[in-house]
Amino acid sequence: MDDNRFVVTTEESGERLDALLARYLEGFSRSAVQRLLSDGAVLLGGRPVKKNHVCAAGEVFDVTLPELAEIPLVPQNIPLDVVFEDADVIVVNKPRGLVVHPAPGHPDGTLVNALLYHCGDTLSGIGGEKRPGIVHRIDKDTSGLIIAAKNDAAHLALSAQLSDHSLCREYEAVVRGRLREDVGTVDAPIGRHPTDRKRMAVTQKASRNAVTHWDVIARYPGYTHVRCRLETGRTHQIRVHMAYIGHPLLGDFTYGAPSPDKGLEGQCLHARRLRFVHPTGGQLVELETPLPDYFLEVLKRLGNPE
Repeated sequence: MDDNRFVVTTEESGERLDALLARYLEGFSRSAVQRLLSDGAVLLGGRPVKKNHVCAAGEVFDVTLPELAEIPLVPQNIPLDVVFEDADVIVVNKPRGLVVHPAPGHPDGTLVNALLYHCGDTLSGIGGEKRPGIVHRIDKDTSGLIIAAKNDAAHLALSAQLSDHSLCREYEAVVRGRLREDVGTVDAPIGRHPTDRKRMAVTQKASRNAVTHWDVIARYPGYTHVRCRLETGRTHQIRVHMAYIGHPLLGDFTYGAPSPDKGLEGQCLHARRLRFVHPTGGQLVELETPLPDYFLEVLKRLGNPE
């Protein structure tokens, strides 16, 4: 079993517990969380909690998640927006809402299932049984470019580029608040949140260095459209770093506002550009994908740039 502990913040006080946990438990819908509550898997002070419990600041909930059943990883005919493909690599423009690899609550219907159908048995095995070919990951609600390797040699070469920062990943995001400077860098280590293992945080304890470079694309009343370039690739890095400097991503329930903003549920974050050296040909590959409809709709709702 996986044990998870959640501490209710002041901002989350007054929310229903099932709604709160549905945001924090990746892959669990509100109805799935309600089943956990009915099964007595959510405890407050060692006692089961009712489905309609209203949270109070400082309450600590312990959640026991069921073990992920061993379901064979099968190819599934899920449409893919392929941006680049050859015998060694494939780059896909992932839509928001698509999980990258199987996880609790998402045993199938993932990008990996789609890649298995599209590529057959040519994906690299280095990513592991549940993550074949996956070189790097992006969150479920993050859209944009993601690269997978079709053989182990390509996987090793691309992983080395991730390590030495020559594989460049550039994102665009909308953040809350008005950034005063035009450019900046967040150099702050990231590790697990001390009380919530589903979240990451800037911390000196059990952390790894993390560096994010950003620049302003446009300013709107109360919001800023930014470009972010990753120098490192930590879990939730852009989301954590922008929240750390007081500008969480619009729509980010985990690190920002606890309710929908501009009609968006899930962070406004798109992996727009990707640059890498081809693992066998040696040529520089530079790829770009347009901003998706949800992102353009957000910009439209923000009004005219300042």
